[in-house]
Amino acid sequence: MEERNARGARGLVLVAEDEDAIADLERLYLARAGYGVHVERDGVAALEQIRRLKPVAVVLDVGLPGLDGVEVCRSLREAGNWTPVIFVTARDDEVDRVLGLELGADDYLTKPFSPRELVARVKGLVRRAAGPWAPESLRVGHIRLDLAQRTAEADGRRVQLTAMEFDLLAHLMSQPGRVFSREQLLAAVWGQADYGGGRTVDVHVAQLRAKLGDASPLRTTRGVGYSVSPDPGPARG
Repeated sequence: MEERNARGARGLVLVAEDEDAIADLERLYLARAGYGVHVERDGVAALEQIRRLKPVAVVLDVGLPGLDGVEVCRSLREAGNWTPVIFVTARDDEVDRVLGLELGADDYLTKPFSPRELVARVKGLVRRAAGPWAPESLRVGHIRLDLAQRTAEADGRRVQLTAMEFDLLAHLMSQPGRVFSREQLLAAVWGQADYGGGRTVDVHVAQLRAKLGDASPLRTTRGVGYSVSPDPGPARG
């Protein structure tokens, strides 16, 4: 455990990384960006400290000893903890990436990566999780989003969404009926058009549909992209 958990001007980021050189680099660049940083080097300790310290974001290595990053993320989400999580892994494999997103991770970086890129990703997630929205709501069909509180309801029931899922749904609901291409959604929601490929969007849409159930307003226009509509229709187009 590394006791450097002063919150910093931008809040505390918990880094779970067992390679000292990488952990030190992540800590250095995050601290320069104004974040407090707390480092843990195994999954069991990381999970405990995430619950105790309540960081604004978690940088989570997949290959942690004790309890791997996938299980740490799974435990957080099952407990209703939706702190933004960035997975870091040495495996550049789409199966791993999709698994991470399905478990509720908000972002994904493959080693080696630029520490500046990591900082940019953390800033984006923290900004979105804090809610850069006006204090108002969006409603399409049976789905309601409170943009100030960043909460979602489907048929009156509360639905837990990750930061990225919320932002994706909010972006689509801001212009009902408009079909957005995957590239447009990647640029608008993730901030860079080449991140992860179209599969990233597909996975998030699938997760939203699973969580929203029969109330889902998400529609697919084959060969084009995604939209939302209050009208009943085939969800997968």
